[in-house]
Amino acid sequence: MATHQAAAFLLAVNLGLLWLLMAAPLGRRTLRVRQTVRERAEDVWNITRPAGDLTAWHPSVIEVTPVEGHPDLVEFAFRHPDRHGRPSRRTMAVDRASMTAGGSYSCELRVVADSTLDQNFWEGFSERRTVERLPTGSLVTIEQTDTYRGLAFYLFRFFVLRRELTALRDHVEGRQSSAIGHLEHPLWQTLLVVLSTLLLWPFFGFDSAGLMMSVFLTLVIVLHELGHMIAYRAFGHPSARMIFVPLLGGIAVGGRPYNTLFEVATCALMGAGVSAFLVPVLVAAHEAVLGLPHAAGTEAPILIFLVILGAFNLLNLLPTYRFDGGQVLRQVFENQTLLALASFGVTGVVLWTGWRIGLSPVTLIVGLCLFTLLSLIRTKGAKPRDELVAMTPAERLMTGFGYYAALAMHAYAVIYACGRLFG
Repeated sequence: MATHQAAAFLLAVNLGLLWLLMAAPLGRRTLRVRQTVRERAEDVWNITRPAGDLTAWHPSVIEVTPVEGHPDLVEFAFRHPDRHGRPSRRTMAVDRASMTAGGSYSCELRVVADSTLDQNFWEGFSERRTVERLPTGSLVTIEQTDTYRGLAFYLFRFFVLRRELTALRDHVEGRQSSAIGHLEHPLWQTLLVVLSTLLLWPFFGFDSAGLMMSVFLTLVIVLHELGHMIAYRAFGHPSARMIFVPLLGGIAVGGRPYNTLFEVATCALMGAGVSAFLVPVLVAAHEAVLGLPHAAGTEAPILIFLVILGAFNLLNLLPTYRFDGGQVLRQVFENQTLLALASFGVTGVVLWTGWRIGLSPVTLIVGLCLFTLLSLIRTKGAKPRDELVAMTPAERLMTGFGYYAALAMHAYAVIYACGRLFG
């Protein structure tokens, strides 16, 4: 398969996966997770009911407080911080708590207040907890019902519930629970990086050159997400981490919600921004090896890496909703007219870069259509409870210039490398 055909096919696969994970209309779904525990139902209920001793075992809850004057309300404090670094809090109403004649316990919960998210996020959400008596212990069941767009958040909640019930079982059986989820463990993430590299290999051909390009693309993705993590740490996200998803790349996750629009824009920009610093280094390295004997063996890998680095980050700077470029431009330009003009300008730069390296008009039009479809992908909004702090004019100017500098550097990287590889 030709390289440009492989790239187009890979792009189409990614578009389909992104739609499935982020926007597929799953409708109203109920997640149900069960765990058998070797303990009496009465004792298990006392530590799993909303006002019970959750802090002794729950991986996220650090405080449970009944709301004074409202016997049906309970406030939970979580380890996850809010935008100011304080523990996030959530008030839940306990509906229809009951005990059956057979010794089973159950209750239903709904969210009535959240210190981090707007209440609209919890509209339609409900949770049911049940503890049933078994001859050898208890059966604990947690059900959560909500409306989902995209498989990603559905799977996220599933793994959170699995982790919660695993922590309960470990507590009852006297074992120490892991502080992080299995998928976030460095060993699992390393395996996912290797798996992603192997899955990308066929798109570039089953030979040494194809493997080299697959490794380079994986390395570029890691460097890009590392840039996001550097920004998160600079803004006070001590638990920022990277989660690698085969074929789709990596996701840098902050340790708390955003506090300012400047933080949103900078954290989005730094993925391509940090990679932009490598462009002059790689260009200088290429120029340095030209005078060496047998330079071709070293020259080509440098140029190929430069093409992949530039193209990946250049496309990521496109002003689509799900890409970093769209995140940055939406914070910099409040005026919709200016935002539209800036978006057309950036798209024009990317198209000109493609034309400059010899891509056909048909290829450019197809690529533009794919990214237009990508920009239409919308997810269920996680609107913050309070408005983020607005950007100052100085912050807008600095972020805007940083964005266009990163755009120019990566466009130059693609043109420079392709001119010497194919010129």
